[in-house]
Amino acid sequence: MSTLYRPELLYSQPAFTEGAGLLVSPTGSVLEAGTNDPATVIDLPGKALFPGFVNAHSHSFQRLIRGKSESRVTSGRDFWSWRGTMYHAAAKLDPQDVYDVARMAFLEMVLSGTTTVGEFHYLHNAPGGRPYDDPNLLSKQIIAAAQSVGIRIVLLRSAYFRSGYELPPDPGQIRFFESGPQFLVNMEALSKEYPADSAEVRLGVAPHSLRAVPLRPLKEIAGWTRERKLPLHMHVAEQTGENEACLREYGLTPVALLGREGLLAPDFTAVHAIHITADEIEQLAGANVTVCSCPTTERNLGDGVIAADQVMRRGIRIAFGSDSQAQIDPLEDARELEYHLRQQRAILDQIGEQTLASRLFDCATVHGARALGVPAGELTAGSSADFFTVDLDDVSIAGHSGNDLLPLAVFSLSRSAIRDVMVNGRWVVRDQRHPLQEEIVSRFKELHRKLWGSS
Repeated sequence: MSTLYRPELLYSQPAFTEGAGLLVSPTGSVLEAGTNDPATVIDLPGKALFPGFVNAHSHSFQRLIRGKSESRVTSGRDFWSWRGTMYHAAAKLDPQDVYDVARMAFLEMVLSGTTTVGEFHYLHNAPGGRPYDDPNLLSKQIIAAAQSVGIRIVLLRSAYFRSGYELPPDPGQIRFFESGPQFLVNMEALSKEYPADSAEVRLGVAPHSLRAVPLRPLKEIAGWTRERKLPLHMHVAEQTGENEACLREYGLTPVALLGREGLLAPDFTAVHAIHITADEIEQLAGANVTVCSCPTTERNLGDGVIAADQVMRRGIRIAFGSDSQAQIDPLEDARELEYHLRQQRAILDQIGEQTLASRLFDCATVHGARALGVPAGELTAGSSADFFTVDLDDVSIAGHSGNDLLPLAVFSLSRSAIRDVMVNGRWVVRDQRHPLQEEIVSRFKELHRKLWGSS
């Protein structure tokens, strides 16, 4: 039997409708309005119902280094030295640890209203660099962690073949490395275990970057991926040093090279895309790619600021990712995308007819869903029943109306206002509590003590 959820306010892009309900099928999808199916009615008084957020770019194990890399003494002054702290954490984790830290990251995501995560996963080998008997063991640990928490996952298995152009292998990366042929063998084996039409677990492919994957194997991987109609994600132009190395190797910047080789396409998501030119923006727009921006991580690492106004003006969709887990808050990413540009106010409000709040909310929802190839991020017929509720009396948004609730939420909502979270028609958070919350936090604290030796 279908279920009708009746909040006080229901998000109906780009505004809210009072007294409307959301009808959900027994299989966890949104049904068309006006259907005559009998329904159980669940009232949600004093609450607004929003579509769930989509996190298009996550490295879950990096939740372990939150707060550990904020000093020049421990992590240097830039991205390249920050990696030392990240490598230290990556080197210590056994399969159980990978599971426990992923559950912690995913728990924080669902408590923030995130219902789908794209996990860009490049931790493959055992400590010391030896492959596990099952080369996909850690991928499966990540997937199991998502299933335990109840978040939908698109496991973006990452290819990582070298440390960089004309660079010797970095000992910090030995858990990441595979050969090109072995990567595709492992990817094929993983794809046989998880059906492509699964509502809860899907796969994608993520060549890490042009510094980690040379052009020839990159083209082979892209061909394999597109034959199977999987999403293709890649770090692109995150650092100026990355661009300079690509120029030395190929005579072109990453975007220009990817464009010349026909690798940019609607299924391609360029993660970061910070250091790009106006001509490269035109290439990305012409190929109808998605850009995944990670504003809280990019701010934390000092990567630079994406020219979001120029990118959006050319019709390029921007999605969001939590990346290094320095902060897990999709609405903070939305705010920072706009605030990073501000020499005057509301820069992204000057593009097209869509309101600023609606534009940023789409980045946190429907654009991420498109990047991951999942029917999520909106509350329309046929989409997954993924949503969260907000307490309309929370101090961060008190004094709302249906007309101004969206800008209030985008620019002011506190995570304390998020009360319940549903994924694929199943409650995973009720009244701000996850049923496994105490266990997940306890195990993470044990792992944290083991790694860092602190209480």
